Amino acid sequence: MTIFVAVDNYSSSPVQYLRQQRLLLEMEYNCEKEEFRRQAEAAGLQRKVKRGDAWMPVSVGKSYYNSLNQLAVEVLRTQDKEIEHNFEFGRPVVFFETKDDSCQPPRGEGTDRQGKPSSSTRGARQGASFLFTGTVSYVDGDRMVVTVPDNAPITRLQTAENVGVQLFFDETTYRLMFEALDRVIGAKGNRLAYLRDLFASRQKAETFSFSPISFPWLNPTQEQAVNNVLRAKDVAIVHGPPGTGKTTTLVEAIYETLRRENQVLVCAQSNMAVDWISERLVDRGVNVLRIGNPVKVNDKMLSFTYERRFADHPDYPQLWSIRQAIRKLRQGDKRRRDEGYHQKLDRLKSRATELEIRINAQLFGEARVIASTLTGSANRLLMGQKFGTLFIDEAAQALEAACWIAIRRASRVILAGDHCQLPPTVKSVAALRGGLGVTLMERIVRQKPEAVTLLKTQYRMNEQIMRFSSDWFYGGMVEAAPQIKYRGILDLDNPMTWIDTAEVEGKEEFVGESFGRINRAEAQLTLDTLEKYFTKIGKQRILDERIDVGVISPYRAQVQLLRRMIRKKEFFKPFRGLVSVNTVDGFQGQERDIIVISLVRANADGQIGFLSDLRRMNVAITRARMKLIILGDVQTMTRHPFYRKLYEYVSSMS
Repeated sequence: MTIFVAVDNYSSSPVQYLRQQRLLLEMEYNCEKEEFRRQAEAAGLQRKVKRGDAWMPVSVGKSYYNSLNQLAVEVLRTQDKEIEHNFEFGRPVVFFETKDDSCQPPRGEGTDRQGKPSSSTRGARQGASFLFTGTVSYVDGDRMVVTVPDNAPITRLQTAENVGVQLFFDETTYRLMFEALDRVIGAKGNRLAYLRDLFASRQKAETFSFSPISFPWLNPTQEQAVNNVLRAKDVAIVHGPPGTGKTTTLVEAIYETLRRENQVLVCAQSNMAVDWISERLVDRGVNVLRIGNPVKVNDKMLSFTYERRFADHPDYPQLWSIRQAIRKLRQGDKRRRDEGYHQKLDRLKSRATELEIRINAQLFGEARVIASTLTGSANRLLMGQKFGTLFIDEAAQALEAACWIAIRRASRVILAGDHCQLPPTVKSVAALRGGLGVTLMERIVRQKPEAVTLLKTQYRMNEQIMRFSSDWFYGGMVEAAPQIKYRGILDLDNPMTWIDTAEVEGKEEFVGESFGRINRAEAQLTLDTLEKYFTKIGKQRILDERIDVGVISPYRAQVQLLRRMIRKKEFFKPFRGLVSVNTVDGFQGQERDIIVISLVRANADGQIGFLSDLRRMNVAITRARMKLIILGDVQTMTRHPFYRKLYEYVSSMS
């Protein structure tokens, strides 16, 4: 196998560079597909359920055609409801049936054109078999709606006794990224080719010249960022460290751009990020059309989705009636399909198409912002659409290929994010070494520092919590706003504490391939520490002031262990709505009054695994507003210079 070496100079042509990116993406695709195949054959179903990758058993509810004329089926989770799952809009799933209680997973990963598992994958292991695939339309707690092929055997699904649903390998996202890279590589003499060549060179991005616009409600660097976005002809970057108001700045930049342009495209890597910025824009009175369904299903969020707007259109009842007539006609006696049948069917289809075009034209004509994930920007609804400006939030978490899916539709690009926080997930070690994890935003930051505006005032953390992150990751340039500089919960309390888990002889345990590690003694110490701190604050004060807590561990297995322990412990029952436990990735973009971090690693060799990716730790320690408690084995962790410096910094406060 060829191993590519990531380089920081782009002496090769932009086309050669992107061809290398494509090869690296192929390596990642093959790696992820092989891992899925291996896990599908080896991992027990109960583990998939515990990981949140499967629901078993499920109750299958009603089936119906949605407003987009897709066959949809309602699925309800009946057990293990306390487990946080990974199902969300757009993710492919597969339904399966088990013949016994073996809890073994179904085998295989391929599908044919009808959405059924391919012949090579229909074999069942100990009586488990795939039925058919679908795509998540939306999820609301333990209820999920899945769109399925028209010929899916819904009746069998509704009558079978042991039916489950699990996440499936996502071929679509990779296909879209490959298609985007191929389009960019082949671009000649157009705007896409210009942006491709510009992003891969040290040529300065062009700007307009005008006097700065004043925004008194923004701080100086936020105001500068908005002005730089408005001046950019090609590209601008809003670099937002934790708590610096990146979303506020981006919303203002979008709002001001809409004074100059009729419509913009706003994308992000995750559905949650798209929801967040869409909601903020709606609060500003902007007409947003959300392509895809939101993660948080409520009336406010649903009200600006394409599907809800389509169904609420005055012409929709007429369209629904025509579609119903078409389905009845097709279900009629096939022996009576004469020339009159075909003429009637053609007339109905023509009228349905005419109504669809009219509704779409009105919805897209009225919308000022089209919002979607990066892969969602390839939706057929946007076919042929072009935008003057594309805004990409969370740009530092997206693979470069994913960004190009949306960039194909735009003349200029505004990227927002922080490449010192969570990177994109890359599973192939070879692809990572080759540079697949280097994002487009990171590349442009290196190549074009003049296009970058760093937001420098943060409004989240006590100054002492913020200082370490600012010094290590941002050259000491981030400062705390005066009003939150000394924020705290208890008088004379240290904002940061490191508790050495060697005191309880905590040792890490390996709990299964790709599932991670746990540290039982450290988990118990985590609960004991939190209980002591709660007792110091006082139960009534916590409830009255709604003091919230985030318990973070980099390892999913430790997260699951901590959740179980907190649920069982009587002391925490009154605070159930105030304490959340999740991975670092799960807390991205969030904040809590108190953050407790369980590092897990404790071994004689000083091995810390992926904790050596310091961007992950930057996210973890910057979630806290007023109090940060770190639990970790000092001897193991401080062999790494970052953690040694962090431990020394925290120790200096006591």
